[in-house]
Amino acid sequence: MVLAADRLSGSHAGHPATSGGRDRRVTRHETVGLWPGLDVRFAVTQSIVSQQTAFQSLEICDTETFGRALFLDNKIQSAEVDEHIYHESLVHPGLLAHPNPRSVYIAGGGEGATLREVLRHRCVERAVMVDIDGEAVNFVKQYMVAWHRGAFADRRTELVIGDARAHLADTSETFDAIIVDVTDPIAGGPSYLLFTREFYELARQRLNPGGIIAIQAESTASPLLYGHAAIVRTLRQVFGTVRAYATFVASFGEPWGFAVASDSLDPAALEPTEVNGRLAARGVPTRHYDGETHRAMFSLPRHVRDAIAASGETISDRQPLIAH
Repeated sequence: MVLAADRLSGSHAGHPATSGGRDRRVTRHETVGLWPGLDVRFAVTQSIVSQQTAFQSLEICDTETFGRALFLDNKIQSAEVDEHIYHESLVHPGLLAHPNPRSVYIAGGGEGATLREVLRHRCVERAVMVDIDGEAVNFVKQYMVAWHRGAFADRRTELVIGDARAHLADTSETFDAIIVDVTDPIAGGPSYLLFTREFYELARQRLNPGGIIAIQAESTASPLLYGHAAIVRTLRQVFGTVRAYATFVASFGEPWGFAVASDSLDPAALEPTEVNGRLAARGVPTRHYDGETHRAMFSLPRHVRDAIAASGETISDRQPLIAH
């Protein structure tokens, strides 16, 4: 994907933008390749940080429509207006399916918002977040406070800067839940080996009995559905129960897929009343996710179900998934 900046001109250049109390005027557009042949333009009101880290390109900027936003390797990661949709959807179905998740491992999760949602569960006593890019985490701590909301400073948090797969392989600690919140699998990037069968086998070894793993599982839009389907098929080679689900994230411009896997737990079996009851019992406040949303997310369109069910490629270290 290509990220390019072009100066605005003409009638589009003077519209005010307000986000989080910021009143700005559009200064430029960021053009991001969404799918082959389709670009999306974000009206930018202020650039906060633009940096090449040791692992990826990073930009934090204020946008007219979605507020502050984070781009990594030229792809939007989350935006102020709707980041809660993505992060609540990733975290809560899996954690609510577990009767008492006390220890949680987060692979990636640089913004700290996944950590924020994990720590909303009062039963969680320990959360280990491992992100490879310390520079990115430091920028997020400073400029994206609305995402982490102090989660990095919570006494239950252990933040490790390093490769999540290597760290998981080296540790003898086991967890009730593992959440994989990493960037898209770009060739040569920091994340593509966290989508493979070998990584999922390692994760299974680090789960306590009755544990569960939740994964950001790429777009479910038709042009890119092969990636989501391959992730789910690969998980099914490792775990006894695998469920796919999705929700629309407006700033992404597409429906986004997730997957949960376990040998004993099935989040899709939770009824709306049970979801709401568990949220209330744990004191978890949400803006997007509840019982009705839970049921809707697991009700995938037929073409998505058919793509997952079809015989097709799975993902391994030798044949990794590479996003385009």
